Amino acid sequence: MIVENVSKRPGKRIHVVQGEHAISCDPDVLLTTILGSCVAVCMRDGRTGVGGMNHFLLPEGKAEGLDNESRRYGAYAMELLINELLRSGARRERLEAKLFGGARMFGGLSDVGASNAAFAEKFLRDEGIPLVGSSLGGLQARRVQYWPTTGRAQQRTVTDNAELTRLRDPVRVKPEPVEDEGAVELF
Repeated sequence: MIVENVSKRPGKRIHVVQGEHAISCDPDVLLTTILGSCVAVCMRDGRTGVGGMNHFLLPEGKAEGLDNESRRYGAYAMELLINELLRSGARRERLEAKLFGGARMFGGLSDVGASNAAFAEKFLRDEGIPLVGSSLGGLQARRVQYWPTTGRAQQRTVTDNAELTRLRDPVRVKPEPVEDEGAVELF
């Protein structure tokens, strides 16, 4: 589901999940998301007051058509957000962005969060869109709130001390050897 051009309703809160984006020019609209290794890009044109947020799962991948699978990739999510902002009156040369997320959520695995963060920073540099604020990396999930017309953003970390300890100090457990009795089991 893509939420675009939100209508005028006081105190409207819109939650943006993986693969979605939302934009608004309504000062009463608040965009929210919860991020782990995913990244959310909050972008706006300060002169027109139109802004939005996307939420992507992976930096790059196959992005053909408008299917939901394509929307989870950063390259596609960025194009959707920028194009919708431009259609709503924003000017490319006035866009500014804030980045959130990219945490390392699982010890011992590849660091998808760092890849997502690096992709988003590079994309903004390559497109000439100023990065005016960011909170990337770390080991904690984040709750992000973004007011698209003003560019104000607020972040709260989601803490689970047992999980954080496990991520910081992963225990490497060797599997127990299995005795081979020489039997063969066929399915």
